[in-house]
Amino acid sequence: MSIRIAAAATVAALVLAGCAGTATPGATPASPAVPTESKSLTVITHDSFALDEATIAGFRAASGYDVKFVAPGDVGTVVNQLVLTKDAPLGDVVFGIDNTFAGRAISEGVVTPYAPATLPASAAELAADDKSSLTPVDFGDVCLNADTGWFRARKLAVPESLDDLVKPEYANLLVVSSPASSSPGLAFLAATVGAKGDPGYLDYWKALKANGVKVVKGWTEAYTVEFSGSSGKGDRPLVLSYASSPAYEPDTEALTRTCFRQVEYAGVITGSQNEVGARKFIDFLLSAEVQAQIPEQMYMYPVDDQVELPSDWREHAVVVDAPIRVPIDQLAAGRDGWIKAWTAAVIG
Repeated sequence: MSIRIAAAATVAALVLAGCAGTATPGATPASPAVPTESKSLTVITHDSFALDEATIAGFRAASGYDVKFVAPGDVGTVVNQLVLTKDAPLGDVVFGIDNTFAGRAISEGVVTPYAPATLPASAAELAADDKSSLTPVDFGDVCLNADTGWFRARKLAVPESLDDLVKPEYANLLVVSSPASSSPGLAFLAATVGAKGDPGYLDYWKALKANGVKVVKGWTEAYTVEFSGSSGKGDRPLVLSYASSPAYEPDTEALTRTCFRQVEYAGVITGSQNEVGARKFIDFLLSAEVQAQIPEQMYMYPVDDQVELPSDWREHAVVVDAPIRVPIDQLAAGRDGWIKAWTAAVIG
């Protein structure tokens, strides 16, 4: 179902404004910093990054850069690598840092602010901070999904809320991915913190454990192996996935009262050897060509709300009106402690 769009990268002119200090007689005025540029551009991404090859080829041709992609792992691994190598950066631009890890990337200084002139107005509410440290590119709602056919066959109501999941009639039906090893898993853990507070979220997870929740390493295992509504035909009719998943899986639905809004960002890596190219790549990610591909290539919503969604998304996927939200600074401060406490309480 990929959308084949040949991209011609259109990049706004970069205007640099230097801040001059007060002149001192006989002193040489300081020159504004000039952004670096080289013939190559290294893009660091998480391992779920995907764009049409023709689109990437269009960016290569338009920019003239030798573009290399490096995907060291999931978003947590990407941020850890950026922090560990910040004195000798791995690349020039990063894509895929989400709001559960954005606070760490910003506080560690591994990204340099850039405010694209092409940022759509609809992206403003998704900003990571007020300094343009990171640029929002796409978003999705991490939600529990239900195999509606399974519930219909048993004449059992589909659960609607987090509280429903701890009721006896839903025992041993839910599978989730671990927040210690999965981005959706961490998003769902954050959702329980946002809904139940800290430390109330731990009591909620203990109740889920008592009601038979199954925890697996990652989304792929949870959805494609354990979930009864997927091709794997597992035995669990409730799974942690995305609000967009029903667009690709018939007879399933997202439980919209369980959702956490996940935002993915791009950023210029501090110490980049090609800062000009990094900015161009971020502009490229915001282009209409790329934004139109995001739903079917990366299963997320584009931040540009003027982009037309694919027909199956318009018919089956939903944008959640009131997702559970946790501020980025609270996520940054609490994430490691929440995971440690969760591991002790749920895994043991």
